[in-house]
Amino acid sequence: MKESTMPPTAYLAATGAALPGEPVGNRELGAALGVSDEWIDVFVGTRTRHFTRDLATGEIRGSLADLCAEAGGAALAESGLEAADIDFLVLATATPDRLLPTTAAEVADRLGLDHLPAYQLQSGCSGALQAVEFGRALLGAGAGAGLVLGGDVTHRHLELKPGASRLPTRELVNYVLFGDGAGAAVLTAEPAGHRVAVRGTVHALTGLGREPGQVVDWYGVGDRHSTRPMLAEDYKAIEEQVPLMAAEALWDLLGLVDWAPEEIAFLLPPQLSRRMTERVMERLPLPGAREVSCVTETGNTGNALPFCQLDRLLGQMGEGDRALALAVESSKWIKAGLALEKV
Repeated sequence: MKESTMPPTAYLAATGAALPGEPVGNRELGAALGVSDEWIDVFVGTRTRHFTRDLATGEIRGSLADLCAEAGGAALAESGLEAADIDFLVLATATPDRLLPTTAAEVADRLGLDHLPAYQLQSGCSGALQAVEFGRALLGAGAGAGLVLGGDVTHRHLELKPGASRLPTRELVNYVLFGDGAGAAVLTAEPAGHRVAVRGTVHALTGLGREPGQVVDWYGVGDRHSTRPMLAEDYKAIEEQVPLMAAEALWDLLGLVDWAPEEIAFLLPPQLSRRMTERVMERLPLPGAREVSCVTETGNTGNALPFCQLDRLLGQMGEGDRALALAVESSKWIKAGLALEKV
């Protein structure tokens, strides 16, 4: 097995995840939207997801800060570290609770983290891996341990009610793709806990001059009555581009750390939906790698999803096992990835 020429500056010591409420199946979601559960299954392949909004009453049962604090607390508990041991917090999200205070600052407060930098990355699906990349840089600059998180909630952007089936497809698709959730990982400068080294990271914006594949909007006082859709996707463009970009990220990672495809034991693919994951896996030349996915049960939880995959991965890795985690963000076409090794 080849030795990486890039020494790690970060280790995944522990992870945590949080999903709100009971899982919502396709039949229940279809009834709320006025579409058939068969259509949801055929179109996206997701079976269940979780929402902070109660479908029956419309009650909002939690916030992004609630979910991130739960996931972060679970990761800290598993790591065995105390709040005083954490030198920074990084949170990635496309759907913060408010513009200010940042959700990152709210989560730090709830976890008893004080007198430390708390960063918030405004990003889509690639944000979770960007958070790890940023945390790795902070550890390389002298920090000892940090907490990185990712999460998203949909209740502000998706109004779940009968009649949604009459929406344009580029808006309706979001109602069946997404779910709410949060995930977290404790990064350390020295091997600890699960002792999974971050050997390399890939992160590149590739959307120069291209139309975005996804738009998440927000309204202020001056335009709150706008008819612009809060959330829209060019699903056809995403179907075409995400598998290609995932393959590019895969080869970028393998070249960066000088690993051969047959040396990869686990693959964490991009997770827009189960159907999309199937298309992505067809293009990735890693027949010997075990797929680590969760989107079928969780829905697309945005920045939470890679952390949920990592949460499933760490307990499966044995000494010397190597894994690749990939993410593609369609908003402005961003590819990202992590190369991981159990030491």
